Amino acid sequence: MRSIVIGKTLNQRAVIRRALRDHGDDLGDGLGDAGALGEAERTLTDIARRAGRPQGVDALRGLEGEAARRYFAVFDGLIRGDKDVFRFDGRSRRPPLDPVNALLSFLNTLLVHDCRSALETVGLDPAVGFLHRDRPGRPGLALDLMEEFRPVLADRVALSLVNRRQVSRSDFRTMDNGAVLLTDDSRKTVLVAYQERKKDELMHPFLEEKAPLGLVPHLQAQLLARRLRGDLDGYPPFVWK
Repeated sequence: MRSIVIGKTLNQRAVIRRALRDHGDDLGDGLGDAGALGEAERTLTDIARRAGRPQGVDALRGLEGEAARRYFAVFDGLIRGDKDVFRFDGRSRRPPLDPVNALLSFLNTLLVHDCRSALETVGLDPAVGFLHRDRPGRPGLALDLMEEFRPVLADRVALSLVNRRQVSRSDFRTMDNGAVLLTDDSRKTVLVAYQERKKDELMHPFLEEKAPLGLVPHLQAQLLARRLRGDLDGYPPFVWK
C-alpha cells in the first residue's frame, strides 16, 4: 500500500513536471503559473518522501488525500484549451459537474476496467483492496492498482484532448440534476484517444524492458501477485518518467 501511494504521488508530480518542461511559458496565470506549479511539484515530492516512512493505513490514506488535494488545486493551470468551457474548479464525481470532470470520470471507468481484467488474469480477486476499503460490489484492489496510472493515463489523456482542442462544448450534455456527461459520439473520440495512448512504448522502471503503456497494468498485476505470494520482498510501483 505504501508503494501505491508513493507511485501515484510521483506520477502526479511527473504530470506537473512534464507540463512545466514543455509548456512552462504558456500555462496561464493565477494557480496555473509556473511558480504555483513548481510549489505543487515540491510539495508532492515531500509527500512521497513522507509516505515512505513506517506508518499505519489511515496515515497513508491521509497522505494520499493530501497529495490529491495539492495536485488538483493546480490542475486548472495545466489546461491550455478553451477556458470558457474547460475550467477546472475541483474534482467532482458522482456526478461530474463540468466537462473536465466528465472526461476524467469516463477515463477512470475505462482504466478501472483494464486494471480489473489485469488482476483477474493473474488470479487475484479485484474486490479485496488495501488502500480502498472493502464495500459490496466495489473492486477495491482494481481501484488500488489503478491509482498509479490515473495521472499517466486518465489525467494526461484528458489534458491532451482539451489542449489539442479535440473536444469542445458540443461534446457534452448537461442533465436535469446538473450532471455533465459526454455525448455518444464524444465517448468514441475519448475511447480512441485512450487506446492510442496505451500504444505508447516506455521503459518499465523495474523490469527494465520496453512495453506499451497499455500492458503496464498487467505487468504491475503480475508484480503485485508475486509480492502477495512471497516471491518479492516488496511491491515496486510504476513510476512514470
